[in-house]
This record gives sequence, structure tokens and C-alpha cells, in this order.
Amino acid sequence: MPALAQLTTVVLDCADPGLLAEFYRAVTGWKVTSSDDDSVYLGEDGVQLAFVRVPDFQPPAWPGSDKQAHLDFHVEDVALAVKQLLELGATKPDFQPGEGQWTVLADPQGHLLCLSE
Repeated sequence: MPALAQLTTVVLDCADPGLLAEFYRAVTGWKVTSSDDDSVYLGEDGVQLAFVRVPDFQPPAWPGSDKQAHLDFHVEDVALAVKQLLELGATKPDFQPGEGQWTVLADPQGHLLCLSE
């Protein structure tokens, strides 16, 4: 079946686009492709991540029923990646499902991400 559309950007609502973009720039190594006071876009060869300021932004609860999406990342060494991301402002929730198959973190503004080898 031919594609109807091509995904170009995953947009995360947030309180501080610049802060969040710097965190994910460190995670992905991607460059800033566009920015202003209310948004920052990162990308490299395809899909972009964008961070858009939303007044009164509230992160999802974890665990909780309001979690709507999360990002998955493959890393070479989960323990090392967790250490580095915690140093960059991520937090590691107590609740860790998956029986060690992945590690759940929250970025500096509360969006969830999972790391696996």
C-alpha cells in the first residue's frame, strides 16, 4: 500500500523550548534547524524533533493514565547513557516496567523516553 504521507516532525509541547532542545541535541547530536522564542527544531537527515512553548505546560504523570507518547532510543550502553542523561537533567522514575529490557527516564520537562541496547 503506498504511503499517504511522510512523517517530518515529532513535536513536544513544553515550558522552555530552548532548554529541552539542548537536552535532546545532546541525546541525538542533531543540529538546530530553526528556532525562535517559542519553538526550536532539531534535525538531521529526515525526521525532526520540535519543542514548542505551551502556557501552563504540565508533564504527564508516570506511571499514569495521562501518558500519551514517549520516545525510544537505542544506545550502545544503557548504564552509561543513563548516567550521562541524568547529568544533563533527566530523572529516573522508580517505576521501571519491562523487566530490564529498557530503562525509562523523564527529560528535564517530564516527557518520557526509553533507552535500550
